[in-house]
Amino acid sequence: TMRGHDLGRVIFKGSALANTGVPGSVCGYTSERVIHAPASGTLHHCHEIADLVVKGEPIAVIETENGGTVQVPATLSGVLRGILPETFPVPKGMKMADIDPRSAEQKNCFTVSDKSRCIAGSVLMLVSQYVRNHLS
Repeated sequence: TMRGHDLGRVIFKGSALANTGVPGSVCGYTSERVIHAPASGTLHHCHEIADLVVKGEPIAVIETENGGTVQVPATLSGVLRGILPETFPVPKGMKMADIDPRSAEQKNCFTVSDKSRCIAGSVLMLVSQYVRNHLS
C-alpha cells in the first residue's frame, strides 16, 4: 500500500514491502499526522471527522477503566481526517485518529482516496479474473 508505481500491484510471488511505520509526508508532516491512544479505555469524541482542529486542543477523551479521563490533544492544526467510532474500546498505543494539515481539504474526508481507489481497482481485477476462470 506504499504510494508509488507499485501501489495496488497484485503480488503473485513473494511479499509486499515491509511496513515502515512512517506515514507519507503531507506538507512536511509524517508521524505527527497520526494520533495514538495515550491510554486504554473507551473513546469519546470532542470533534468529528472534517472538523478543523488546532494543535493542542482535545479531539477526544478516553474514559479509563477506573473511571478517570485522559484527553487526546490534536498533534497539529488541520482537518480531523479520521477517528475511531464513539465509545470504541481503545488499547494504549492504538492508532485512533489522523489529521490532515491542509485545512482546505475538508471535502476529502467524505470521498474515496486515490490510494483506496487504486487498491480497489486491483481487487476488482482479481474478482473479475476469478469469476471468469471459476464461474463461467
